[in-house]
Amino acid sequence: MSTQSVGFIGAGRVARILLGGWKRAGAMPARCVLFDANPEACRPLEQLGAEVASDPARAAAQDVVVLAVHPPMIKDAIASVAASLKSDAIVVSLAPKFTIAKLSEMLGGFSRIGRVIPNAPSLVGRGYNPVAFSESLGGEDRAIVSGLLAPLGDCPEVDERRLEAYAILSAMGPTYFWPQLYALKSLGESFGLTGEAAMDALDKMLWGAVATMKQSGLSPEEVQDLVPVKPMADEVGAISAAYGQKLNSLMDKIRP
Repeated sequence: MSTQSVGFIGAGRVARILLGGWKRAGAMPARCVLFDANPEACRPLEQLGAEVASDPARAAAQDVVVLAVHPPMIKDAIASVAASLKSDAIVVSLAPKFTIAKLSEMLGGFSRIGRVIPNAPSLVGRGYNPVAFSESLGGEDRAIVSGLLAPLGDCPEVDERRLEAYAILSAMGPTYFWPQLYALKSLGESFGLTGEAAMDALDKMLWGAVATMKQSGLSPEEVQDLVPVKPMADEVGAISAAYGQKLNSLMDKIRP
C-alpha cells in the first residue's frame, strides 16, 4: 500500500483502470478521494474503497492529484483544483496534448507536475504507462509517482515529447486488436477448444510474436516469412493503409 493520499479529478474509465489495478495488486493508496461532475460515475469506484467528494477541493487537497479527464476537460479540471493544491503536492495529468509547461501555466506557475500515458492492461498488472516529469520534481517525488504506477505494470520514464506517440501506440493499441482477438477466441471455441485454452493460446502467441520481432535478429520480411501459410495476406495492405490514415490523422489532433 502506498502511504500517499491520492485525489482523482474525474471518475471515468481511466480512474477505474488505475483503482482496479491497485485493488487487484493489494496496493491501494492510503487514501483515495474522487470527484466527478457526475456523482454516479464515482459509485463503482467507491466499492473499491475510494472516498467520494462532493466538491473538487477535497480531492485536490491530497498528496498526489490525478487529472483523469479527457483533453477537452483539462481546463475546467485545472480551474477546479488550482486554489486547493498543497504547495508540496504532485499533479499528475493522464491526458495527451497538454504539455507540462502548458499545465504549469494554467496552474498559475505551479510546477510540480508529471504526465502519464496509461493503458488498460494496468487493470491486471500488465500495463505500460510511460511517465515524464517536470524539472521541479526531484528523485523522491519521482519515486512517489513511480511507486504508485509500479503495481500496474511497467512505467518507463520517457522524454515528454514522445508521450503522444505512446498514446497512439500503447494507450489506444489494445483497441486495434481486441475485436480481432475476441473473434479468434470465438473461432477457436467453434473449432473445439475451450474458452480458456483459446485464451491461453492467444496469450502465448502474442507474447511470442513480439518477442520474435525483438529478439530474432531477423528483418521484418524474414520474420513474417517464418510462417508459410498466411490466411489474411490479402487483407494486410488495407489494414496497414487504415492504420496510416486513421492514426496519422489522430496524431495531428493530439500533438501539442
